[in-house]
Amino acid sequence: LHVVESGGGLVQPGGTLRLSCTISGRSLENYAIGWFRQAPGKEREKVACIRVNDGTTYYRESVKGRFSISIDRAKDTLYLQMNSLQREDTAVYYCATQLSRYVCPPTPEYWGQGTQVTVSS
Repeated sequence: LHVVESGGGLVQPGGTLRLSCTISGRSLENYAIGWFRQAPGKEREKVACIRVNDGTTYYRESVKGRFSISIDRAKDTLYLQMNSLQREDTAVYYCATQLSRYVCPPTPEYWGQGTQVTVSS
């Protein structure tokens, strides 16, 4: 699988961004896909995930109500709509996936290169 993220950038607090993750190479049937992020000096954390087969989603508590994960199966593209962005959301965001029956990939096998999101005034 080949994973490519895009859509990061600089945004003011309260602003919005939409990240995209295009996955190519095989069908995404039976895959779990997640957005992860890593801020400088911090451990990588799970942000949001989706189980492709049934669309079940997961969000970390701090982004609930602000972020929305979705997938366009026709384009094999995952999205992360991020609203009401906060400075604490600043990080490199990664898309990752693996074959899994869980909502979030427990040990992602395929990773993108990451896209920088900076929330600053």
